[in-house]
Amino acid sequence: MENVITIKAFEDNYIWLIKDSQSQHCIIVDPGEAAPVLTMLEDQQLIVDAIILTHHHYDHIAGVDALLSARDEQISIYSKKKLFDRSRLVNEGDSLSFFDGRLSLRVMDVPGHTLDHIAFYNERLLFCGDTLFSGGCGRVFEGSFEQMFKALSRLARLPDNTKVYCAHEYTQNNLIFAHHIEPKNKALLNYIQQVSKKRQQGQPTIPSTIGVEKAINPFLRCQQQTVINKLQSHLGKALNDPLSCFSALRKYKDNF
Repeated sequence: MENVITIKAFEDNYIWLIKDSQSQHCIIVDPGEAAPVLTMLEDQQLIVDAIILTHHHYDHIAGVDALLSARDEQISIYSKKKLFDRSRLVNEGDSLSFFDGRLSLRVMDVPGHTLDHIAFYNERLLFCGDTLFSGGCGRVFEGSFEQMFKALSRLARLPDNTKVYCAHEYTQNNLIFAHHIEPKNKALLNYIQQVSKKRQQGQPTIPSTIGVEKAINPFLRCQQQTVINKLQSHLGKALNDPLSCFSALRKYKDNF
């Protein structure tokens, strides 16, 4: 079983290091900053096999060149767009194999935040960049609300125990909005307490799980009557389908 190590970067970014259980080999996910990654690699004497990138935003890729310069390994880079000379392009449904077949990750197209956004996942792990956050979702910058809604709907269909490794520590702020939308959601109230305790102890709130997010994240709950009622009250008009609910919710959060 692989081990996922948390590397903090910038103000609130997370870079993920996936370490093989039977060797000193690893994969890096979304290295926006090189220095903390190089420190971890040195401390644990690790060899980088690959870098996987969820999308092209600076805070997810800015450390790549420095990592390549600092290491002699033949590091493969996987992304949807050709972001570097060494990029290997991947598409929906592709399966990547690492660590002599001990780790497989599939590729899912999840446009919305950006058009090139992809997620890497298997039956236990989801690396979803800025598409799904704990208690929230990414802003819709390049895509459409419909694309983002479809992307989140697909992620919500993964097994409930799938661990969600998103790229930012936004959880507490997201939960303020979630509580505003569903103030009587018992699962949400319990989760707020858990998250508050973790942050007080200086611990990350990530990973979450798909099951937790379906219970507490309003962006995955656009078919729940409590969410619909809150938005209809806020807008003063009826919302007739989950996509309309999601679009209204995302716009509301943008200006919250």
